[in-house]
Amino acid sequence: MSRALRTLAWEFSVPVVLIAVWWVVSARSGSLYYPPLSHILTRFQELWLFERFTSDALPSVTNLAVGYLSAVVVGIGLGVAMGLTPWLRETVNPPVQFLRALPAVALLPLAIQLLGIGWSMKAGVIFFGSLWPILLNTVDGVRSIDPLVNDMARSYRITRRQRVLRIVLPAAGPQIFVGLRASLSVAVILLLASELVGSTAGIGFFVLQAQRQFNITDMWTGMVLLGLLGYLLNLALQAVERRVLSWHFARRRKNSPESRSQNKKESAVD
Repeated sequence: MSRALRTLAWEFSVPVVLIAVWWVVSARSGSLYYPPLSHILTRFQELWLFERFTSDALPSVTNLAVGYLSAVVVGIGLGVAMGLTPWLRETVNPPVQFLRALPAVALLPLAIQLLGIGWSMKAGVIFFGSLWPILLNTVDGVRSIDPLVNDMARSYRITRRQRVLRIVLPAAGPQIFVGLRASLSVAVILLLASELVGSTAGIGFFVLQAQRQFNITDMWTGMVLLGLLGYLLNLALQAVERRVLSWHFARRRKNSPESRSQNKKESAVD
């Protein structure tokens, strides 16, 4: 079995076991609050494929995409500028440290007052909460680049734009993706939180309404959908990371203990 197949098997083994245990344990459940998994999945199919997809799931995904992608653009752009410019970093650092300490959920009442209860409020809250992991990891990644690399780039008269695109961003890429993964989970949490307050549509709104009406099975389907959404988005981000940082993963595999051991065996045979 290849390494990729082994990794895939290990990745899906635990979820499959957990789902099987959930199915067996809940099969004879008579509790209103813990319905059988078979009932949840049946209701999930009825609701989200595709009765409530356009009315609740699609607006949530749209708000998440707008808020998160805006945070990616601003976070990476400002992070690179702060990492390369000491005076800018020192100037902006106090307000950045102040703002990142504010919980985005606590700003929901203010966001509703300023932006209303439309998509802009939800996207704005997601943007605010997702920005800081990306920004700070980008700054750390840029600052970790060896100063000799920048000096060599200047000596070869490489333009600032080329230096950013071909040296800075690739070198800081692994650290940037750490921030992207961390902020993605924050974005999903804030998506739910923003739709629980002052909302008329969305997955969070649906979950809250189902809870208020004691439609517990429907409430469970909303939570399952949120979990699937977060998992699929994480898989998509991992695919982008493997594509963009293919050189990084290739070098890490080359320097792994298994690879070094294999190289020693081949050298011994030769």
